[in-house]
Amino acid sequence: MKILYGVQGTGNGHISRASAMLAAFANHPELEITWLLSGRDKSRGCGAINKFEWRAGFTFATENGRINLLKTARCNNLLHFWRDISTLKLDGYDMLITDFEPVLAHAARKRGLPTVGLGHQYAFRYPIPLRGSNPLVKGLMDCFAPANRSVGLHWHHFDHPILPPIVDLDIPAVLPPTEADKVLVYLPFENLASIEQMCSHWLDQEFYIYHPDAQNRDAGNLHLRSISRAGFKQDLLTSSRVITNSGFELISECLQLGKAILAKPVHGQMEQLSNAAALAQLNYATVMDELNPQLVRKWLKADIKPVQVTYPDVAQALARWIAGGCKQSEAELASELWG
Repeated sequence: MKILYGVQGTGNGHISRASAMLAAFANHPELEITWLLSGRDKSRGCGAINKFEWRAGFTFATENGRINLLKTARCNNLLHFWRDISTLKLDGYDMLITDFEPVLAHAARKRGLPTVGLGHQYAFRYPIPLRGSNPLVKGLMDCFAPANRSVGLHWHHFDHPILPPIVDLDIPAVLPPTEADKVLVYLPFENLASIEQMCSHWLDQEFYIYHPDAQNRDAGNLHLRSISRAGFKQDLLTSSRVITNSGFELISECLQLGKAILAKPVHGQMEQLSNAAALAQLNYATVMDELNPQLVRKWLKADIKPVQVTYPDVAQALARWIAGGCKQSEAELASELWG
């Protein structure tokens, strides 16, 4: 079976999810997967996927923890996007899958071909916790990467046919010891200087700060790190607490590992705001709306018992489901996995 699998590259969560699916597909040699990446510079790659097609697609520009609409408009080219849709070759594929990737989704819709949508954003088609939504924003999300059949992922099913998250963690058989004073900080959409200022107040904590603008250096209890999957994973395993934006994949990993979470949503992004609302409703994390040193201090000093959720191997289940022609209903699949 030949499959074209589109991956939205704006957030690292989509890339992590695709890397997990790549490993799961290795157990199904009958599947021939062609990967399509859009929404990020080609030079940044696609995680563990070395061979992929690339299109510019759509992305979002952020500044100081907020969506910048003007910069977003400037960095996207509608004419180029339409050209990519019109020229994308879909002949010869038995299945089209999109992880919220818009070029493949709209190319398929334009030609009347069925698609399977697979990802966190497709959970928003159900009445789950929402924040920052309005008819325009909801409409934009629904039409960004449309699919004939969609499989949504979330931290909880909320009594709907939503699957658990795909967690891209190769956890060692023997976990390294957790360091009680170690805090992992991953706030890629915030200003780096503001993050350093926020973390500089507490000398009894060691902050490991990963950021796209950071270069490796240590300054007292602040340990700045450039983006590195291997280094990040090691620091995640040994940290006791994590401060991050309210993206989906990293928080899924934190829940699987049982880390205390302080989440700060990106303003203007309905998905992150809604994720924060879901975390608060489920009591899975502490949420702050701004980089607030007083709230960070309270969180650091609190005797928090972290939530740990053991999620099943969703990637393997989905690979089997896809290899079998997606015959099982989403409701049956969800019931099986949550059970």
